[in-house]
Amino acid sequence: MTEKQSISPRRFTLANGLRVVHNYDPSTAMVAVDVLYDTGSRDESPEMTGIAHLFEHLMFAGSEHVEDFDGVLQDAGGTSNAWTSNDFTNFYEILPAQNIETAFYLESDRMLALGFREDALEIQRGVVIEEFKERVLNVPYGDIYHTLRSALYGQHPYAWPTIGKEPGHIEKVKLDDIRRWFYSHYAPNNAILSVSGNVAFERVRELAEKWFGDIPRREIATREPMKFNPADVRSYTEVESRVPQPMVIVAYPMAAYGKKGYAEGDTITDLLASGKASRFYRNLVAAQAGEGLIAQADASISGSEDTGMLMLTAILSRTGEEATALARKLLMEEFGKLAKTEDEGGCTEYELERVFNRFETEFRLKTLNCQNVATELAIDEYHGEDINERVNIRRTLKPEEVRLTAAELHAGPSATVVYNPEKEK
Repeated sequence: MTEKQSISPRRFTLANGLRVVHNYDPSTAMVAVDVLYDTGSRDESPEMTGIAHLFEHLMFAGSEHVEDFDGVLQDAGGTSNAWTSNDFTNFYEILPAQNIETAFYLESDRMLALGFREDALEIQRGVVIEEFKERVLNVPYGDIYHTLRSALYGQHPYAWPTIGKEPGHIEKVKLDDIRRWFYSHYAPNNAILSVSGNVAFERVRELAEKWFGDIPRREIATREPMKFNPADVRSYTEVESRVPQPMVIVAYPMAAYGKKGYAEGDTITDLLASGKASRFYRNLVAAQAGEGLIAQADASISGSEDTGMLMLTAILSRTGEEATALARKLLMEEFGKLAKTEDEGGCTEYELERVFNRFETEFRLKTLNCQNVATELAIDEYHGEDINERVNIRRTLKPEEVRLTAAELHAGPSATVVYNPEKEK
């Protein structure tokens, strides 16, 4: 590996509760400003889903002193973006370091007083509904996470994707609903400000005090504890849809982020599906398991703050009940091998070293970018972690820990979703 780049975060907290993280990076002429709010789709009502994502869009639709957020930022040479998860919502700007104050001005103004306008709500409502149609209704497998999350989570707040259950929920959002969401979730005491780039710590402190220091704390909505009930898991769901090939997904509930079993679960999916040396590729795709049944195979995790999910996915080369049943069996058997000892086909030290090296390479490359560093520092502050220890912690995992986690997951509940092409009428 090449020499590790230095990430040296420094922190302070304003009197109103805003946590600030800074990393000085003189290797770039740019700076990234990231604001993470501790709210996501988990905070929605089951009868009004998608509002967290809709609100993300509305954050760009104007605030008290700024009608055109993107226009002002572009005039300063910057770009912006945002994303919503089940657990939090993240916004960021990238711009020349000498223009950093523009980002502080824009972010602070919409944190203080978002513009609540009917015309803005109507425009963004239309954008989000169109996005729902494009991403969910009009593409093959687009609604897979609606089906899968519902099957695995039941009544849990993770039972729907961040885009919402259906467009009808977005259609009924009123301006008063938006106001309530803002004042109960968007506040300095529910946010983290992260800055990485060619700007000094003292300058960041000065700008944070100037632009965010006077924003008042707000009373944040109380979160009810989330409880996952294995009895809610629907073991098998079959869907007939406009898809080109059958798809089989087997999902297992797994440990929440940072809990025992989380890093092991993430490592399991790397062993199964990370690269052409992975088990799924070698044993299911390249080896033509089931006489070439599985055209593509993957494994991934959701990375949630509460009970997450570990997913095994296969796209098949032929249709029929026998084909989907065999594909499900092959996925689960390959996963089950990781629950065995090394002599019986379980993971080896060599395999772990390979996936750890890949994990480190991807992490090092990712954190060459100041925007990625700013976002990762915000998330680490959210979790109370040290970005410089992430790789070292992963490398401490032993084959036995992976085996035990694989055994526990494999023996536990799972939800299988099968997508079949529509039959000719």
